[in-house]
Amino acid sequence: MPKKPVRLEESTLALIAHDGKKADMVAFAIDHRKTLQKCTIVATGTTGTLLQDKVGLTVQRMLSGPIGGDAQIAAQVVEGNIRAVFFFVDPLGYHPHDPDIQMLLRVCNVHNVPLASNPATASCIIAALEEEDETP
Repeated sequence: MPKKPVRLEESTLALIAHDGKKADMVAFAIDHRKTLQKCTIVATGTTGTLLQDKVGLTVQRMLSGPIGGDAQIAAQVVEGNIRAVFFFVDPLGYHPHDPDIQMLLRVCNVHNVPLASNPATASCIIAALEEEDETP
């Protein structure tokens, strides 16, 4: 049986960015502010602060990624509360909390939750969400 489309206003999106990708996340959020404002946004600590301060989004902030924020968001994915995860990964950076990062990516795949690791993929997911939102 096909799933009933979920309205953007009923959607929770997770936004996370490594330090080297935070500027990309802010630019992405500015470009897609109109859509993101319709959703509930959860984010890790510093990313959430930047999205509030630089973009004007209302954000439910979790802990910083290295101290458990990635795991908090992964738990919400497992519980079915997150519609999509936008995690802009810095593939050239060192991340001591890599096990938490890998766990978040794994639970997105296990639970079939859309996952964008860069702005190009994130824009595709946003376009799909907008299109689905317009479907009667």
